[in-house]
Amino acid sequence: MTTLSSSQNQARAQGSRLRARNGVLTLLTYLIALAFLFPLIWMILAAFKTEAQAFATPPVFLFTPTLENFEKALGGYFPALRNSLAAALGSTLLAFVLGLPAAFALAVYPTRRAQGVLSWMLSTKFMPAVGVIVPLFLIYRDLHLLDTLPGLILMYTTMNLPLVVWMMHSYMTEIPHAIYEAAKVDGASVAREFFNIALPLSMPGVFATALLCLIFAWNEVFFALNLTNAQAAPLSVFIGQFKTSQGLFWAQLSAAATLVVLPVLVFGWIAQRQLVRGLSFGAVK
Repeated sequence: MTTLSSSQNQARAQGSRLRARNGVLTLLTYLIALAFLFPLIWMILAAFKTEAQAFATPPVFLFTPTLENFEKALGGYFPALRNSLAAALGSTLLAFVLGLPAAFALAVYPTRRAQGVLSWMLSTKFMPAVGVIVPLFLIYRDLHLLDTLPGLILMYTTMNLPLVVWMMHSYMTEIPHAIYEAAKVDGASVAREFFNIALPLSMPGVFATALLCLIFAWNEVFFALNLTNAQAAPLSVFIGQFKTSQGLFWAQLSAAATLVVLPVLVFGWIAQRQLVRGLSFGAVK
């Protein structure tokens, strides 16, 4: 009985230590999450303040919310939203149309230069944007692509194409080659291998890569600021109009930034559910 009681006490003590450790880890996780979310929370709070409250020192935490900043931010929001949606969706679609066949060829039918091609494509991401903006501006000027949606879509496509090729190449490489060999025995063509085997089995990668491409295109500001003006300016350029010669309208800027972030959050939540479903039911593990 003494031995049994001692074992039970040790089990209870170990369980208490385990619960205490889990509690500490949970608290630490919440603190880290709060640290990452704090700028976003602060931005949303500032969007409902007046300009005086947004600049107040020390910060004002108790205030009467106002929607005046959102009313002013909505003035030029919808044209910029249309441009951002067109640029992000159009460039992502075009990057996949060009990148998926390239990734399939490099993964399923590699040559001796396949790794060199992948390294070259990745190296295009290493060049700083400020180093190529002048020749790009001159090329866009001569081709009459300045301040146009086709020009912005083309720019974002070239920016996201290496990402699509690299990520989809890694997903398609994981597909067992025995599946392709079985399809060839059945007389499947290369096009059928791509559309009926590689693409369906790589859908988790398609969702993940598409989400990254959309976020990168949505948040890009340097090329948009230098290659667009009024007609094709996306939301990343629209935010900058709240910093004028009269000063920085912090509350209005926060309201505009909140409106810009909201579509990305909604789309990310929807895409995340699809991504989890693809990882759960996909054939490639």
